[in-house]
This record gives sequence, structure tokens and C-alpha cells, in this order.
Amino acid sequence: MKNIKLIIEYDGTNYSGWQNQENAVTLQEVIEKSIGQITGEIVRLIGSGRTDGGVHALGQVANFLTNSTIPGEKFKKVLNNVLPEDIAIIDSMEVDMDFHSRFSATRKRYRYVIYNGNMPSPIHRYYSLHYKYDLDIDRMKQGAQYLIGEHDFESFMNKGSIVKDTIRTIYEINIYRQGNFIEITIEGNSFLKYMVRNIVGTLIVIGNKRKEPQDILNILRAKNREAACKTAPPCGLFLEKVYYE
Repeated sequence: MKNIKLIIEYDGTNYSGWQNQENAVTLQEVIEKSIGQITGEIVRLIGSGRTDGGVHALGQVANFLTNSTIPGEKFKKVLNNVLPEDIAIIDSMEVDMDFHSRFSATRKRYRYVIYNGNMPSPIHRYYSLHYKYDLDIDRMKQGAQYLIGEHDFESFMNKGSIVKDTIRTIYEINIYRQGNFIEITIEGNSFLKYMVRNIVGTLIVIGNKRKEPQDILNILRAKNREAACKTAPPCGLFLEKVYYE
């Protein structure tokens, strides 16, 4: 028995998220079937996290157990021969049996892309949020600073989520503009459901001067989803990197 680690890039546009679901095509399902096709086994693929429908990844990490004689580093090539064009294995390797892509992770980095142009971009519509109104990124940066550190992020978690603890730590948030594009990168130890998208939605409102940067403090204290702003759509979100230390 071997434990194989995969680093995966995917376009999430045509999938109902990472996790297997009934009557929906998911990334986990497609990759599991591809592994089964080359190994002849039924495997369970464990992802580092459950990206939602329409969310993309540049560095999703997953692992699975196999009795296959295929060397760990060769899975990259053989899987890419059978996977659809919107999923690619960037790297593959054999790891220790105690490696778990979710529980062994120490931090994650997400990137959110905003297309801040007057007119929508057909080319970028699946990979960015089109927001045509003015955004002051200095105000957005000021608001983001209140989120750095350990806080209770219940206000940024969507209703219906079942978790025992809503305390999370954000290590850094970087916001920068290049032409019509604004990119927000958020790095933290763990994230609640829709947490990144809810943070982005709130920072957009601050950038549009409909809230003040310091309002973030009141949102955190409220511990109420209704205190934060509208959830940003999934199309602009990328799971960029998962760290293991």
C-alpha cells in the first residue's frame, strides 16, 4: 500500500465543487474515476479543502491510497493522459502513510481577482468578478488590516455551516492593482465556508465607500452573518497554495 500526493490545477467552471455529490459532476468524482481507470482500483481521494462550484485551483492538494505498482512520480503523466482538459496534475509523489492532505495542512493561500473595468470582459468572465464601479484599494487595504491575526470569523461564515469553532487566524492580506485588475490574496491557517468570498464582498463595499474601513471591527464583534456584506461570486476565487510544515 502506498500513499500518493497530488498537486492539482483546475478550472472549476463546469463542476459543482470539489466534494462528491449525487446528481452533480464534481472534481473529486472525475479524478477518482481517472485514478480507477489507470489502477483498476476504487480509491477515495482526500482533498485539502472543499472548493465550491465555480471556484478554481492553482495548487489544490489531494492524496489517495493505492496498491498500484506505478511509481508516485509517474502518476502525474498517466493521469494527465486521461483527465479532461480543465483538470491537470501539476505534480505527484509518494509520501509517508501518515500524510493527510487536509489534516496535515498548516496554512492556505487564496487569490481573488476583480476586473474593475467599465465594460465586462467576455474572456475573463469565468475567472474574475466584473465590478464596474470605482474601488479605492487604499481603503480596502485599511479595512483588511483589521482582519489580520486571530479572530472569531463567525460573521464571515455563511448560515447553515456546522462547525464547532469559528476562531481562525489570518496571517496576511495583500491587495494590489494592475491595470483594470485588482487581486486580493488571503493567507490563513484555515477558512470557514465562504469566508474568503464574504471578506472580499465586504472589502469591495469598503472600497466603494459605502462602509468605512474600521467597520470591520463591528462586523467581527457582531458574530452575525448579516453584519457583513454580500458574498462575492465564485468565479474570481482561486485556491493558490496549500502549505505543509
